[in-house]
Amino acid sequence: MAPPAPLSVTREWLKPDETAKELLVRVLTERPFLLLPPPLHRLPFRVGNVVEIVGTSPCAKTLILIQAAINCILPKEWKGVQYGGLGRAVMFVDLDCRFDVLRFSQLLKRRLIGFRAKVKGNDYELFTVCMRRFLYIRCYDSLEFLATLKTMHCRLQKEKETQAGGVYLLMIDSVGAFYWMDRALSSSSGSNGRKSLSLQCVVETMVQEIQRLLSVHPMLVLAAKSASFGDKQSTTEVIRNPGKRSYSSVLAMDFKSGPQNSLHREYMPSVWQSFVTHRIQVRASDDNSKHQNNSTYLTEWLLPWLKFSDKFIINDDGLLVIL
Repeated sequence: MAPPAPLSVTREWLKPDETAKELLVRVLTERPFLLLPPPLHRLPFRVGNVVEIVGTSPCAKTLILIQAAINCILPKEWKGVQYGGLGRAVMFVDLDCRFDVLRFSQLLKRRLIGFRAKVKGNDYELFTVCMRRFLYIRCYDSLEFLATLKTMHCRLQKEKETQAGGVYLLMIDSVGAFYWMDRALSSSSGSNGRKSLSLQCVVETMVQEIQRLLSVHPMLVLAAKSASFGDKQSTTEVIRNPGKRSYSSVLAMDFKSGPQNSLHREYMPSVWQSFVTHRIQVRASDDNSKHQNNSTYLTEWLLPWLKFSDKFIINDDGLLVIL
């Protein structure tokens, strides 16, 4: 029988590696809270969170993603001027196939113009640096999207080596773009015992691949999703069939009544619903009395549920302004 260990060895073994204060400092340093521009400014986020922006089309979902992307690719400081950005790269996956890169570059230039008086010389160099941080991918079907996710690790690793910190935001617009195509596919097993491509299979694989990416490359995920309202009738269908239900009746719902009274109907499989950590709903508002030339939009946090909502407009420069 081995002799008992000396008391000094036991005390050394029981000695903590770090105090609670040191733990908090380390965690907050490695994974700091991230504050996004309005209307996503109400809650702090961390890498690993999955934020879903749900709303009918059009309701400025893509513009919200653009504002967050520009805030991310802008530097915190450049030649002595504070820009307030994160100086990190963004991976934008376009599933709607309607994203206008030229429009994105114009909005970025307008943000830079606001700092032009403080900057000596031309801001073209900074514009080029910011655009290099914006990585754009377009997918035309679910197979291409899944292939992109499976091969994204190599590209993210390359960006981490070429750009300090690597990709910080993974954006998906829109996550339910191929819903009806995938739903129409057969869910029966193939002749070789392999499962054929189905909606459930696609979403499960998508979530698994994103989880694998997040485990190696810590990122914040922002995903836009088209909303479905009513029992089995989307808002798009309401517009096409005005006799069945007026468009204003769908939009006139009370935001303050809570998400339990909302007509929003979830259509994505439960594996995606459980993967989402935050959900914000965006809707157009009928109240344009004070801003007749600009559309007014309302936001409501569904996950976690917040008792208040924000109202914003899109100004003539294409910038989102909170009212």
